[in-house]
Amino acid sequence: MKELTCIVCPNGCTLYAEETEAGFQVAGNLCRRGEEFAITELTNPVRTVCSTVATAFPRVPVIPVRVSREIPKERIFDVMEEINKIVVSERVEKGAVLMEDVLGLGADIIVTSSILSEQE
Repeated sequence: MKELTCIVCPNGCTLYAEETEAGFQVAGNLCRRGEEFAITELTNPVRTVCSTVATAFPRVPVIPVRVSREIPKERIFDVMEEINKIVVSERVEKGAVLMEDVLGLGADIIVTSSILSEQE
């Protein structure tokens, strides 16, 4: 049996999950989403990565970014290595794609703020 803390909603339920011959058994969840989260964590854990990237603008030395879709949990550090290589040298808007299909995972690295386009 594996003990998990659900991250889907603010309840933060402590879940107990295990795979049995009949399928997956999950206990401790207050909603259906907790059960789905536990099963996903046991079979294919994924995460959304949010970070910052460097810029060439002294007044805004970093800007926030995220991946456009969830990625496999075990690839987070690989994706972070790629994010850390980015240096933005031109003004970009919120939603701009800085890196397409990072590591072939089907996720883009996108800007989540318009702060560079708002600066003079």
